[in-house]
Amino acid sequence: MAGVSFKNVCKVFGKDVKAVDDLSLDINDGEFMVLVGPSGCGKTTALRMLAGLEEATSGDIYIGETRVNDVPPKDRDIAMVFQNYALYPHMNVYDNIAFGLRLRELKGFFWQLSHMGEAKKIREDIDRRVREVAGMLGIEKLLDRKPKELSGGQRQRVALGRAIVRKPKVFLMDEPLSNLDAKLRIQTRAELIRLHRNLGVTTIYVTHDQVEAMTMGQRIAIMRDGVLQQCDEPETVYNQPANKFVAGFIGAPPMNFIEGTLNGGEVDLGAFKIGVGTNHPAHGMTGKKVIVGFRPEDIYDTRVNCPIPVTPGNTFEAKVDVLEKLGAEDTAYLLCGTIPITATLDPATRIEAGNSATFAVDLDKVHIFDGETEVAIR
Repeated sequence: MAGVSFKNVCKVFGKDVKAVDDLSLDINDGEFMVLVGPSGCGKTTALRMLAGLEEATSGDIYIGETRVNDVPPKDRDIAMVFQNYALYPHMNVYDNIAFGLRLRELKGFFWQLSHMGEAKKIREDIDRRVREVAGMLGIEKLLDRKPKELSGGQRQRVALGRAIVRKPKVFLMDEPLSNLDAKLRIQTRAELIRLHRNLGVTTIYVTHDQVEAMTMGQRIAIMRDGVLQQCDEPETVYNQPANKFVAGFIGAPPMNFIEGTLNGGEVDLGAFKIGVGTNHPAHGMTGKKVIVGFRPEDIYDTRVNCPIPVTPGNTFEAKVDVLEKLGAEDTAYLLCGTIPITATLDPATRIEAGNSATFAVDLDKVHIFDGETEVAIR
């Protein structure tokens, strides 16, 4: 195993398209790191540079203590799992998993002829490792099948098995679950977490799905337009986003954002005002343009089961425009004047579309961002 480091890494395509812009990121030995962001943010390009499939324009990439910028991909001791599985259609499952080992260990037919005894031991070791990994992934009964005879989830397990069997220093995974249906994604997500716990191999996982990032990563690195926005544990990113982009990208439904003006101990949002805690750095500022953010789950109908104090500084009147009843919770799309607000409500409130009510916001969970830079004011 080994840690991974990006040191001021840039990747420029053509004359001026910066896919990755001055990326500095350290992944610890044995860590499960998730790179997440919208399409085109540079996360896959960063992964491909680490794999040696793309050349860094500038900066340094390390695996362990070794700078690998000029090391061929085959010598970097990594294993990569792609979105499209990339299985050999003419080989059965056993041979797909064993193929990389055979290339590395047996080193060709003529080598076998001159070292028959040792080659036999290597073949036996490969057989043991393939069957061990197949058992780990629950595909031991599929070893004789061709890829066309497998479901999408089974093919993904074969692709994972081909990577795991090599026992590399680093696993690279490029959106490996995106071709699976929703139920299978959840199951495979849990399997990957369990596998990482058992194997302990440094893993870098690329996805655009913030739910995958939050549930799988020991740390998550959020990227936008090639620039790293924030890297931290999922709970920290969720509760202390570095800027408006991170706050809006992480969390479902997305955070509510309302532009306003600071006026001492409150923010004037137009349709209503919201208080600013006395310990908040923004408290006391006057005239500064800000963006207030609060998550849908931090809004409560004051009529039923409201767990927070109800004061003039944290309430607003709103009408339910659309209501989605999801069983365990309701998602309400509110209108406070002309301001749209999304709230996740307790079904016990029994509120219906068209109803109006007083709602309270948990002021301890309110975020305030600079109106110009969109950086969190803390």
